[in-house]
Amino acid sequence: EVRLVESGGGLVQAGGSLRLSCTASGFTVDDYAVGWFRQAPGKDREGVACMSRRDGPTYYPDSAKGRFTISRDSTRNMVFLQVDSLQLEDAAVYFCGIDRVRTIGCSVVVASMYDAWGQGTQVTVSS
Repeated sequence: EVRLVESGGGLVQAGGSLRLSCTASGFTVDDYAVGWFRQAPGKDREGVACMSRRDGPTYYPDSAKGRFTISRDSTRNMVFLQVDSLQLEDAAVYFCGIDRVRTIGCSVVVASMYDAWGQGTQVTVSS
């Protein structure tokens, strides 16, 4: 059974940092593109980072460049999202997802390209 479990969220002061984790089971994280998306109340799910399968490239939307970093630990079958210089608008539920169809690249725009998701982890930012 394919399963993704996010963790690492919490309450952080603006300007602080967080590292979110996505633990995978039932498959190998190297085999698929992985994306991190977030969703704030009343808003659409928004991509913040993605990593292509195998040793493929990573992509970030302009809004995330410089503060968000996606990485993968194949030995632990995990994917991470480092978020630095947190801003109030970063508050959201963060989800990791996998795209089991695409063989090249990944998307930080189209959430529907990801066909399996975790339950999310809440990030709250205080001023």
